[in-house]
Amino acid sequence: MRFRTILVFLAVLAATPDARAQVDGTLQGLARLQEGVRSRRVSSFDRTGGNRDRFENITKGERRTMADIPGAGIVNHIWITIGPYPPELSRNDIVLRIYWDGSDVPCVESPIGPFFGQGWDESYDFSSLPLAAGPVKGRALVSYFAMPFASGARFEIENQSDRKIDFLYFYIDYTEVETLDPALGRFHAGYNPELTEALPGGENEWSLLGPQAKNVTGDGNYVIADLEGRGHFVGVNYYVHSPGPVWYGEGDDMFFIDGETWPPELHGTGTEDYFNTAWVPKDLFSHPYFGYPRINEDFGWQGRTHVFRFHVQDPVYFDRSLRFSIEHGHDNALTLDLASVAYWYQAEPHKAFPALPSREDRAPKPLIQHFEVHRWRDAWRRERGGDPKLWGNEN
Repeated sequence: MRFRTILVFLAVLAATPDARAQVDGTLQGLARLQEGVRSRRVSSFDRTGGNRDRFENITKGERRTMADIPGAGIVNHIWITIGPYPPELSRNDIVLRIYWDGSDVPCVESPIGPFFGQGWDESYDFSSLPLAAGPVKGRALVSYFAMPFASGARFEIENQSDRKIDFLYFYIDYTEVETLDPALGRFHAGYNPELTEALPGGENEWSLLGPQAKNVTGDGNYVIADLEGRGHFVGVNYYVHSPGPVWYGEGDDMFFIDGETWPPELHGTGTEDYFNTAWVPKDLFSHPYFGYPRINEDFGWQGRTHVFRFHVQDPVYFDRSLRFSIEHGHDNALTLDLASVAYWYQAEPHKAFPALPSREDRAPKPLIQHFEVHRWRDAWRRERGGDPKLWGNEN
């Protein structure tokens, strides 16, 4: 077959016909008849035949196994809903871990909300090809990523919140196969929150405080993925909380592949450009591969924004390593509360994830309110001698 599958991100490390037969999720692939496979499901249905189709009362600090699947197969659909709903229970405080092939090291480790496109402690609708959070108000968490395994899969939930989880409903659908094609990589996802630091001379974006310096190394960038091994990067959910009103997206994206030095071959021109948008967008927008499901509604670009991009037609391949980072403002000038979930496939073993920050350390920063901006204005006036007629734009 000469064509490349549209869902190459679904795990094909070597595009053999057998590998495509096991993971092809295109409309054309739906016509392909399969042999030696069975459709399987693990769900939270009531084993007594009643209607309490859920896990209940997952206590504070408890870890509970959702599924422990033997043998070989490919997970192709996940649906989860958890109660109570935000803001009573934050899905940023509930951790999802997935283990492949009997390993005690997770290949997926992330707060469950950010993994499924739900930032901070919020709940809102989100739609993309591989992931979605759907009606009502993002309460249904859905994945269509293909997740192959050769000798077992285990799904685990941990309640790190300060209250019990009242209920957890879920489906985990998978295809059972006799032997998994060795060309298939393992699905990975990693979460990274960071409160970035402004430059010593201040948040000098757009040269508002003086001449801007140049970034000729990428060393201070916010890191989305730092990977070792062979595989391909397939996407990111990126959560930005800006405490100030200046545009946060002047930062360039940089993919350093297999030990490249600056400038890497894949060097971008700005945050909004990497995410396939243009000119400091503030519009809700969803495409199967990219979009803005949550935009700030505050002054300028102050506030919370969620943007995503999935590399469906354009996976980023690496043979030895990949470091994907993005500037937080040009030359890393801005203080931003950033978090991201990166998604990729690779051959095992993978580089160990950094320790997941505690619930307190990854807690969302509070929103800046209008009265705090008013206090800034008062401090600015006092610094200029207290003239009662100062308007606000005097230099």
